[in-house]
Amino acid sequence: MFFMALCAHAQNDALFEQANNAYNEGDYDNAIQNYLDILEKGQHSAALYYNLGNSYYKLNKIAPSIYYYEKALLLTPNDTEIINNLAYAQNMTLDAIDTMPEMGFSKFYRKLTAMLSFDQWAYTAVLFMMLFVVLYIAFYYFRYSVRKRIAFISSLVSLLISIMTAILAFLQYDAFKNDSPAIVFSSEVEVKSEPNNRSQAVFTLHEGAKVNVLENLNDYHKISIADGKTGWIPKESIKLLKEF
Repeated sequence: MFFMALCAHAQNDALFEQANNAYNEGDYDNAIQNYLDILEKGQHSAALYYNLGNSYYKLNKIAPSIYYYEKALLLTPNDTEIINNLAYAQNMTLDAIDTMPEMGFSKFYRKLTAMLSFDQWAYTAVLFMMLFVVLYIAFYYFRYSVRKRIAFISSLVSLLISIMTAILAFLQYDAFKNDSPAIVFSSEVEVKSEPNNRSQAVFTLHEGAKVNVLENLNDYHKISIADGKTGWIPKESIKLLKEF
């Protein structure tokens, strides 16, 4: 099994290299096919999604380029290259969706939690908890009062940071779990007031628009967009981002 895993990894590396060579030669269709072959074998990474986004962008296919840039960002949220290329692709969309204004505290909280992913916050919590244990043991064994005081205060600070980062990890994981983003793939789709084709259209979206899925009913998703509008959209019109 170990040997087979090594062989599969080597094959995927070879495919990735072939795809990169095809991309550099301007053969974007062949590059996309090789990248997708790697995905079909169950392997994925931020670099793979990023390269797929670049390949689709070169072919002016806006919806899939945004889709794969967004998937790359789910794995590496603060990557500036992905963020910049995503912005270029979003500039080619037809929908100008305003974001809802944020208050001071919510804006600060969003920036704070976005500094690290939820698993990175969790690793930070574990690291500071280990530091707390080491410092507390040092406090127990130090003989001089100054060293004992420094070790004790440092251990308490480490414990406090560990608790705070653990809370941030939990809050961000809860937000990640409850969030269900998707990208519109239809060139144009009417968002309905009810989950049926007979209901009134409340607004229209075009390919590349980002939505958040709130609930499901039959062949429809209830979605919301950044400006707070909600409605129902056919399931086949969008692709969920968290399907890995």
